[in-house]
Amino acid sequence: MSFELPKLPYEYTALEPHIDARTMEIHYSKHHQAYVTNLNNAIAGTDAEKLSIEDICKNISKYSAPTRNNGGGHFNHSLFWSIMGPNKGGNPSGKLAEAINHDLGGMDKFKEEFNKAATTRFGSGWAWLCVKDGKLAVCSTPNQDNPLMDISECKGTPILGLDVWEHAYYLNYQNRRPDYCAAFWNVINWDEVNKKYEAAL
Repeated sequence: MSFELPKLPYEYTALEPHIDARTMEIHYSKHHQAYVTNLNNAIAGTDAEKLSIEDICKNISKYSAPTRNNGGGHFNHSLFWSIMGPNKGGNPSGKLAEAINHDLGGMDKFKEEFNKAATTRFGSGWAWLCVKDGKLAVCSTPNQDNPLMDISECKGTPILGLDVWEHAYYLNYQNRRPDYCAAFWNVINWDEVNKKYEAAL
């Protein structure tokens, strides 16, 4: 069984002006596709061919560096596309909103902590909102690592992730990563994040 690029749930233009169409197209059709292709090549003929991407990540220390880099790239981007959408943003509601208040000190504090994780991640990487031991936590990982990985310093089940590799924002934002992080809040699909939160519990 080989991995495939998941269908994008909206048009390339759907997240404008926050994420421009050209960046979306290159990011999805070139970068993510390359992770999928390289992951399939990396796991060909190994036991990983029979596993889900989540199971590969959870046992990543058993696998090669190309499997770690490209498997992480595939998982991270698949989650990233799914938690964004047109005419989204605003604030979460329901159980997730309660948990943000309870575990993270409210929405403003959460935003501040998440933006800090994203803007202070040196070089390339990701900022995450995870569920760890039933509670929400914010952290970041380098490169294409993620909190599912057994080698990650930041562990948990990711329910929201922001790609802070330069390819995710450079055409529109150049070196202004904080502006890109601020724009991200306008495209978050909180219904989807809420579903992931409930599943993670």
